[in-house]
Amino acid sequence: MPEHPPTPPVPPESADGERSGVTDAQPAADARPPVRDGDPVEGGWSGPADAHPVGDAGPPVFGVRPADDERAELIDALPTGAVGGQPVGADRSTLRLALTVGGLVLAVLLGFGLGRANPAPSTPSATSAAAATADHPHAPGTGAHDHGTDQAADSGAGGLSVSSGGYTLTPSAVEFGVGRAGEFRFQVRDERRRPVTRFAVVHDKPLHLVVVRRDLSGYQHLHPTMAPDGTWSVPLTLGQPGVWRAYADFTAVADDGRQTAATLGVDLVAPGGYAPRPLPAPATTTTVDGFSVGYEGTPEVGKALPLRFTVSAGGAPAALERYLGAYGHLVALREGDLGYLHVHPVATPAGDTVTFWVTAPGPGRYRMYLDFQVAGVVRTAEFTVTVP
Repeated sequence: MPEHPPTPPVPPESADGERSGVTDAQPAADARPPVRDGDPVEGGWSGPADAHPVGDAGPPVFGVRPADDERAELIDALPTGAVGGQPVGADRSTLRLALTVGGLVLAVLLGFGLGRANPAPSTPSATSAAAATADHPHAPGTGAHDHGTDQAADSGAGGLSVSSGGYTLTPSAVEFGVGRAGEFRFQVRDERRRPVTRFAVVHDKPLHLVVVRRDLSGYQHLHPTMAPDGTWSVPLTLGQPGVWRAYADFTAVADDGRQTAATLGVDLVAPGGYAPRPLPAPATTTTVDGFSVGYEGTPEVGKALPLRFTVSAGGAPAALERYLGAYGHLVALREGDLGYLHVHPVATPAGDTVTFWVTAPGPGRYRMYLDFQVAGVVRTAEFTVTVP
């Protein structure tokens, strides 16, 4: 019996109805040469599927599944005659089945390829978000820095932990004799436990230290100095026995120039009998060293609202002076957990009024401390405010 030659492959039909050889066909996916992550490929760069950013199709998937009518035309055009009295090729039903199965396999492969090329959108991490918002141009070491007046994005209470944002407050000692002058020494360390030595200047200082007893009395706003090894030191006296809270408010500058603002807190101890004082009743006016200080406005949770403070002496407006680059500084501490909120003033001309935009991080009673300077002397006015 004569041996029949194999049936030649049938080229696909083009859009104009003519058949032509397929010379630009792409190899199957499993026949492609291996590509390492980071190598350029057609339509993008190689790498894991989840490495492509949102909207990046990644490496293209080649091939399009033909429509059913196109498959039917291919089937009708296949030769079904005989050579030497013998049938050539398979019958039409077998070819229909083969093409149908082939189409299903192609659809599965195509769907898998599209899934790889279009990964689900990823949610930015907290680290990347912080890096994006903390990237300000400043000089190396310490540079000018301004938080602005929008408190809505910075409304959370700080100072609740000794570590935050990859930085840790490490004190040399935490016990101080009652009423005895001592020195508070500490370092700010990064994630690799290295002392941080580069800080941005905020309100004319690279670091602000606030110390208060846990009943919110004995408030002190200090400015330590830093040694070349990153050790900060400042004279400190704890006037009453009990547990005190120290807050380090700073903006650290990383090796790559990124800046991270943080407020870290640590407890200090003055041994002795602790008799907490009740928090004074809420009031909008107070007197300190002959100056009358009052404010207008009420903080609300999650909403930035203005508080306007006015200082007068003998019934006449006081001439406020710039202190640490502003006409006033306001710190608010929450009763109970001692959550810390450092509020930044609105830039205003010289006068007797200073305005702050305040966003309360949560309900409760707060103690507000307003630092202001007149005739070269810095004073602190204190207020209790209730946030519903």
